Amino acid sequence: MVLVPRTWSRWLGAAACAAMAALGAGASASAEGDAADPRVEAERTRFFEQEVRPLLVAKCQSCHGPDKQKGGLRLDSREALLRGGETGAVVEPGKPGESPLVQAVRYEGLEMPPTGKLEAAQVAALARWVADGAAWPAGTTPADAPRPAKVEKADGSFWSFRPLKDVAPPDPQALAGTPWDGWARNPIDGFVLKGLLESGLTPAPEASKLALVRRATFDLIGLPPTPEEVDGFLADDRADAYERLVDRLLASPRYGERWGRHWLDVVRYAESDGYNADAYRPEAWRYRDYVVRSLDADKPYDRFLAEQVAGDELDPSDVDARIATGFLRLGPYEANQRNVRGQWADILNEITDVVGEAFLGLSVGCARCHDHKFDPIAQADYYRLQAFFTPILPVDSVPLWTDAQKAEHDAKLAVWEQATAEIRGRIADLEKPYRDKLAHDIVAKFTPDLQALLDRADAEIPPYDRQIKALAYRQVVLDRDEKPIAGTIRPEDRPRWQAMIDDLKKSDAIKPAPLPVALGVRDVDPEAPPTRIPGNRRAAEPIDPGFPSVLDPSSATIAPPPAAPGSTGRRLALAEWLNRPDNPLTTRVVVNRAWQHHFGRGIVATSNDFGKLGEAPSHPELLDWLARRFVADGRRFKPLHRLMVTSAAYRQSAFRPESEAEAARLVDPGNRLLWKRPVRRLEAEAIRDAMLSASGELADVRGGPAGDAKGPRRSVDCKVVRNTRDPVLDAFDAPDAFNSAGLRNTTTTVNQTLLLINGPWALDRAKALSVRLDRLTAGTPDAQRARDRARIVRGFRLTVGREPDDDETAAGLAFLDRANKALALVDYCHVLLNASEFLYVD
Repeated sequence: MVLVPRTWSRWLGAAACAAMAALGAGASASAEGDAADPRVEAERTRFFEQEVRPLLVAKCQSCHGPDKQKGGLRLDSREALLRGGETGAVVEPGKPGESPLVQAVRYEGLEMPPTGKLEAAQVAALARWVADGAAWPAGTTPADAPRPAKVEKADGSFWSFRPLKDVAPPDPQALAGTPWDGWARNPIDGFVLKGLLESGLTPAPEASKLALVRRATFDLIGLPPTPEEVDGFLADDRADAYERLVDRLLASPRYGERWGRHWLDVVRYAESDGYNADAYRPEAWRYRDYVVRSLDADKPYDRFLAEQVAGDELDPSDVDARIATGFLRLGPYEANQRNVRGQWADILNEITDVVGEAFLGLSVGCARCHDHKFDPIAQADYYRLQAFFTPILPVDSVPLWTDAQKAEHDAKLAVWEQATAEIRGRIADLEKPYRDKLAHDIVAKFTPDLQALLDRADAEIPPYDRQIKALAYRQVVLDRDEKPIAGTIRPEDRPRWQAMIDDLKKSDAIKPAPLPVALGVRDVDPEAPPTRIPGNRRAAEPIDPGFPSVLDPSSATIAPPPAAPGSTGRRLALAEWLNRPDNPLTTRVVVNRAWQHHFGRGIVATSNDFGKLGEAPSHPELLDWLARRFVADGRRFKPLHRLMVTSAAYRQSAFRPESEAEAARLVDPGNRLLWKRPVRRLEAEAIRDAMLSASGELADVRGGPAGDAKGPRRSVDCKVVRNTRDPVLDAFDAPDAFNSAGLRNTTTTVNQTLLLINGPWALDRAKALSVRLDRLTAGTPDAQRARDRARIVRGFRLTVGREPDDDETAAGLAFLDRANKALALVDYCHVLLNASEFLYVD
């Protein structure tokens, strides 16, 4: 879809055909562009190294690797994969349904591996890999090739591992007497202008005030400006009118909702487990509200980071710090996975991967099975990082109450317990044999060693066994709760049991509601379980917690945290290292994330990968200057946002004369140097929220338990269920929440068009907008044409923030001149909500 300003008449009467044609063409272009997009290639490499290669090594290469090739098939290089075996090729890149390898792991005919079918998630990973072209990163070698040399400190010569440079912005006096004297509005512009002029390019003129108010409002709060807000800004002729607008937006409570959603992408936030069962997590929303609350308060990033990694060790008396550890609970969880030890290893691997990507901008998962093929990260470094998390114990009921709340609750509970003691005792006596049998049947599903472990007291077993027991017991509780006792009671006992249950319910009015709890973690013991490299017989000694050797080869210094003496202190030590001012990655990564959301592309375009597979920074000195400025400003985001969005670079127009644009594209086709403002499609949540805002339906409700996406709440507060995704958000590229999403895809598909034109959700918004226009123009003189004109003007202002021009008004009047006025207005509103100018921001 191409943005063509002020050409609304092309949408009227033929909106569906135009949109279908535009989106169809866009889909083709997008598919062609993906192949050459380094960000796409980096993501495919990350997926292969973290999800596919470990699977091939663990499940396939014992029979199809360097030592043995059953059927003449090897699966340890792309060449061997495509060559196939005695029966031919086993992979058809891009076509998983036609690939024998995928058919085999699905047990569709040949059944591989013969030892047992892979887990559903593993089958899905292989199918996705093949569908994406079976990428096998260039330069990687078969498993029997010599291993890379040991990572040495000298490998820190790569740009992202070097210390932050203490750079000064270019001197604006150097431009005195040139056409660009006075162009810069703050130090950012000196760096940007220097890069442009050195390449023979120039910046675009400043955007109009109308474009700026819409751009800044969407960027900072994720909603369109109201007509009144637009009018106020356009009428403000003070020199600092724009800065005042930015300050107002940063002070809005909607700011935290907007930027909180960006952070939730990075930490793979969801409210369900994923996998097949995909159970809902009713307390997950507390972490989402914590993020929004923290950003609204402009909490310093070092505190924000430390709370999520080690809030329970940092300050267990702080409710927000306890909630923040929910970050470590956001990963997928397979509730019915009886291989508990294997699942615990998967959980720790997933946490390690996300911490590496979210805070360090490194795809450390590639080193899970071997030394990283590209970056200076040894396999031992992966487990040094994981050792910080080895002691954690998931907690489903982190207490959030105050002492006063607890005392009040306990007093009310005591009254209820006293009043119901007799009836509860009789119920317990009747249920006991049924509950005993149910518990026996559930425990019997585990292997004998786990059954024995469940019978042992925690005090009798070491920390690791306590973790495994706790994870297994979660499954016992879940199975017990999912199979109500009522379904097991024999018919002869049921009437008496039901009568007692009904009697007990009569006291529900005096039973207090449960106290608030959250998902979080704590350490299982002050003594950490050992961390070892799986399958490495030479690694008999446990691995101590430590940092990437390229940055700090020594073991971390660990001390019991003063605020939490029952914890190891490992995670707090990691948080302190991540927050060190001389850490070359942490601040670079986070300021790059902010830049990405304001400018459409990070200074490092691969925001989750600052390694050799990622892109080099477009403005390396600017990145370092911003990182140091961020630290100097107390690591607060709002000053950083203000600096970026008040720069002249940010205020550039998205449009230049075609002759200038064509010349600039020859030098910088990707606009990395920012010779104009990129035109950007709204994200999924902003599209949905903007429709609700325009129609007047957006609910003024913030936070709390998630609502249904079919309702009027803002998208950030809607349920995020991994396997049951909202159609609107899914169509417009909301992340799947299975992995950290540092950068969203921006696709253009026919499904998006069909959803907006024929989908019931978009149609309902058009109806609501038509009702709003009727109400807002009720005072217009009775002449139908005058009222239609008022509706057109108001419709434009609510959807795209401006008034229509004469041609658009004439086209709108002609469109509304139909016998069925009500239906015509709904159709017209539908066209407005489908228009490029509504869906894109320039």
